[in-house]
Amino acid sequence: MTKRILLTLIAAVATISQAWACTSLIAAKGATADGSVMITYAADSHTLYGELYNQPAADYPEGAMRKVYEWDTGKYLGEIPEVSHTYATIGNMNEHGLAITESTWGGRDELAGSGLIDYGSLIYITLQRAKTAREAIKVMTELVATYGYASSGESFSIADGDEAWIMELIGKGKADKGAVWVARRVPDGHISGHANHARIHQFPLNDPETLYSPDVIEFARQQGYFEGKDKDFSFSLAYALTDFSALRGCDARVWAFFNKHSQDMEKYLAWIDRAEGDPLPLWVKPTAPLTAADMKWMMRDHFEGTPYDMTQDIGAGPFDVPYRWRPMSFEVDGKSYTNERAIATQQTGFSLVAQLRSNMPAPLRGLLWFGTDDANTCVYLPIYCSVNHAPHEVAVGNGDICTLSWDANFWVNNYVANQAYNRYSLMIPDIRRVQSQLEDAILADTEILEASANSLTEEQMCAAAQSLADKWAAKATADYKALGDYLLVKYMDGNQKHEDENGFKRTETGIGQYPMFPGYNERYYRSIVDDAGERLQIVEPKKR
Repeated sequence: MTKRILLTLIAAVATISQAWACTSLIAAKGATADGSVMITYAADSHTLYGELYNQPAADYPEGAMRKVYEWDTGKYLGEIPEVSHTYATIGNMNEHGLAITESTWGGRDELAGSGLIDYGSLIYITLQRAKTAREAIKVMTELVATYGYASSGESFSIADGDEAWIMELIGKGKADKGAVWVARRVPDGHISGHANHARIHQFPLNDPETLYSPDVIEFARQQGYFEGKDKDFSFSLAYALTDFSALRGCDARVWAFFNKHSQDMEKYLAWIDRAEGDPLPLWVKPTAPLTAADMKWMMRDHFEGTPYDMTQDIGAGPFDVPYRWRPMSFEVDGKSYTNERAIATQQTGFSLVAQLRSNMPAPLRGLLWFGTDDANTCVYLPIYCSVNHAPHEVAVGNGDICTLSWDANFWVNNYVANQAYNRYSLMIPDIRRVQSQLEDAILADTEILEASANSLTEEQMCAAAQSLADKWAAKATADYKALGDYLLVKYMDGNQKHEDENGFKRTETGIGQYPMFPGYNERYYRSIVDDAGERLQIVEPKKR
């Protein structure tokens, strides 16, 4: 890894954990239509630039050392011995189809780690050293045990083509460099997820599908976090903070996933709203197998059709906008209120759906559906695990958060999305049309490649995968630049131009046809009347 790329990575992810805003959803084998294992990730931060990181495989001589930098600050933490061979990584996936994602939950302040390995380094070092999910858990826990953990409480989704695991881990504070942790395999046929709150409560103490540090319960007792019997121990209640923000702002996102794809989720609304009743389960069985498209659309969720639907209160404004600008909470007349925090959010740097298949040839075993900016409006690009470099449009160094680049996928996606945030209900049908056309065509291309895999050599598959990534990154970026231009022209100055099959309509003399005035929705008009109706009411003067 060059110094320039390393510093870019450090800067790019510097605020993810500070924002505590990432979401990861999981669909285990048997819960998916194609037999794959899928995990998702929304890397959310107001200063995160959306780009695709990659690290080639490499060999190292005996005695080689690896420098470790803290992702959140760029602070140099120290060095650890390098292994003789590291695997290639592309995004949050490696060449073997192992994927790891995360969400930060912080936990008890006094347990913030003071070791050598922060959570970001833990992910990328592990992707370079492990082939399977179980290997990854072993590597991760050995790293923090040997070198200490430098971050706060964290949840990880760890998956390969056969298994999906949730691992939750927190440091022991400045007095002890180690960490306590629990990892549970998501049962086949089930879905799970985490979103900035620790999700593992009670867990079996003698089960090969549940792994944990030997002192995870005893350490909690020593610290005064738990006094009961071992069987009643809850990792989440002991080490995390179960407050309004953790439930309504975090567990609610997982609840939305469960609610859309399972049954009887209404009974957990009391937990989400008031921490009453049973906690949200760690996993549930879906009513039907999920597809990669289902996972992509879940990443675009704003609680539509639920009690938390962001389009259904006056905060959505005159165009049913499912977004709220920060800060999340506000105060009126001495009372505190919150805006909902959905899975899809405007400040996403990048998001992904990792589709992992053990029955595919090695170059196609892992498929990273990768998108930049808001998951709701992005196009997910096809990045196979054998891709050896990021396409130019999503490559590190093509623009940054303060430098606009018109051939960077992140910037054209923002060009489209930021126009829609102003007049969402008018523009989103136009965006969906282009988005769906692109994603349908991309899916068709991947299906053609995978159907022909048996007739291709491994080298040919790798070349085809790279070509596919390059092709669609370029086309999606160009098409979205054109879409942004189209939205600007069509909805200029609050108007809406007339169209036909030939484009925007003109008069017989060639000038633009007089536009439509779409106005506002009725709810917004009523709010104006409630606020200033007496002043604005049209009252004809009496005749003199």
